[in-house]
Amino acid sequence: MKNKRFSIMALALIALVNSAHAQEKRGRIRDFGIQIGILTPGKNNAITDVAGVKVGHQTLIAGDHIRTGVTAILPHDGNLFQEKVAAAVYVGNGFGKMMGISQIQELGNIETPILLTNTLNAAKVADGLIDYMLALAGNERVRSVNTVVGETNDGGLNDIRGRHVEAKDVLNAIEKASSGPVQEGNVGAGTGTECLGYKGGIGTASRKLPASKGGYTVGVLVQSNFGGILQINGAPVGREMHNFYMQQPKETHKVDGSCMIVIATDAPLSPRNLERLAKRSYIAFGNVGSFSSNGSGDYSIAFSTNPSNRVSHEMKNISLETEEMGNDFMSPLFLAVWEATEEAILNSMFMAEDMKGINGRTVSAIPINETLKILKKYNALNHDTLPKAIRQ
Repeated sequence: MKNKRFSIMALALIALVNSAHAQEKRGRIRDFGIQIGILTPGKNNAITDVAGVKVGHQTLIAGDHIRTGVTAILPHDGNLFQEKVAAAVYVGNGFGKMMGISQIQELGNIETPILLTNTLNAAKVADGLIDYMLALAGNERVRSVNTVVGETNDGGLNDIRGRHVEAKDVLNAIEKASSGPVQEGNVGAGTGTECLGYKGGIGTASRKLPASKGGYTVGVLVQSNFGGILQINGAPVGREMHNFYMQQPKETHKVDGSCMIVIATDAPLSPRNLERLAKRSYIAFGNVGSFSSNGSGDYSIAFSTNPSNRVSHEMKNISLETEEMGNDFMSPLFLAVWEATEEAILNSMFMAEDMKGINGRTVSAIPINETLKILKKYNALNHDTLPKAIRQ
């Protein structure tokens, strides 16, 4: 009788623990007292804090095997082919299938929305994006368009060989694009992704420079799908939770994957300085514990929405009159993109939820309460904004 009572109590305790994990409140990192850097976020702490930028998702979840989608980033409301924006790409590790790189590097601008999806759907998404661009009013005579499509491999949770994203999903993501708060976690192109041993996804953040430094905004959106050894504000979270690459004796941690980083700013930057900005996002990539494994395709795309740097498709003047920030004034922007990228990656994880996918495989979301205890141990939290239960 005693053993039976003990078994019942043990089962009840296990059920209570599982229930607590299942009901653990998700949120962005600042909701839990985690502060990255020293600069102030924009109103929504999102890439959409850069005026004119919009984000839309189309999420595909069906049966036990489809876990994927599309995320669209629109630099402005108009026809991007007719009013191109200055842009640059930095390739951290080129094991990827990003489309449109060479023309961005050659001409220094983009002429379509930026779309994110999974690896084997990149070509289909590009095809849908071409349909969208050709159908826009004013593009009736267009015979060439450089689609910009980024990807990561979500095949651990998604039936990636099924190539389930269709042209209609591309159009839906673009049509849903809006300013204001951005959905994060298991949405759009982040539906089936994994990050640093836990569920990854879409994440975003922004920074606003003080007026004395130009008052410009930098916004970042990431599609996180990579491995490594998770660190938060210097605290060795992955090591403390025994979930990290090359863990012995049995390694279950996925290290390959990829990361797409999209950077927007309203600062008047040339393509040269946009590339310099994109490079600095890689500092954040390392800070969270990634080392860009062999199979991780890691790309940063940066663009400026500043009207002075737009390029009209129908140029009437031989020369361009543009405004360009001087090199000596770039450092605050470098700081801003580091902070926003790091926070966006962590937001993608904290906002993600457990996901069960193809072949019955489940990837758990980062356990927030356990993480907060580790961060508290390493003095890596803003104590004043901690939840009361963690503060005590």
